[in-house]
Amino acid sequence: MPAAHYTVSDVMSHTAVAIGREASYKEIVELMHEWRVSALPVLEGEGRVVGVVSEADLLPKEVFRREDPKLPEQLDVAAKAGGVLAGELMSSPAVTVHADATLAEAARIMAHKQVKRLPVVDDLGLLEGVISRSDLLKVFLRPDEEIEAEIVEAVLRELAPRVQVGVTVRNGVATLSGDLGDRALVPLLTRAIRAVEGVVDVRFALEAPATGPAS
Repeated sequence: MPAAHYTVSDVMSHTAVAIGREASYKEIVELMHEWRVSALPVLEGEGRVVGVVSEADLLPKEVFRREDPKLPEQLDVAAKAGGVLAGELMSSPAVTVHADATLAEAARIMAHKQVKRLPVVDDLGLLEGVISRSDLLKVFLRPDEEIEAEIVEAVLRELAPRVQVGVTVRNGVATLSGDLGDRALVPLLTRAIRAVEGVVDVRFALEAPATGPAS
């Protein structure tokens, strides 16, 4: 039984609020407040994502309300302070992800691009949904019993079928106990168990290896 690898489609929000290029600044703020989101995809045509307006794109209007930019690196940011429509405020091209991407891939994109939400698009760039940081954490809501069963089936029976090792999972922490025999398996099992969605940490409570009679 292969390990279950969750994809973006498993945890994303399939109903996503979005705006067009002509959405006004105030309309954007109102939608963010109403839907409790920090960013909105900007669409054109039949739903192709052309950009994203985030809270970071809106803040320059407040930052530079009473003062002019003083540093060269502030100029690009300050330029958005005069924007009043989504097309002027948005960051483009949009940072997106596909529904079949793994959660690890989505997390890496968010971390690298320093964004909190990603529009999920198909091969044509059409909006399918949105995934947020909180969505990525949903795998840690998996029941301990479900995680434990997957570790037994997908890890222990595949990688260590002949050893007498059991596993218990409590609050997402997997603990292996018993007689592993070959301690060289420890790093291999650790990596495999950490790859199981929902595992918080891996610990070992193994029996000491048997020793032969003293000579």
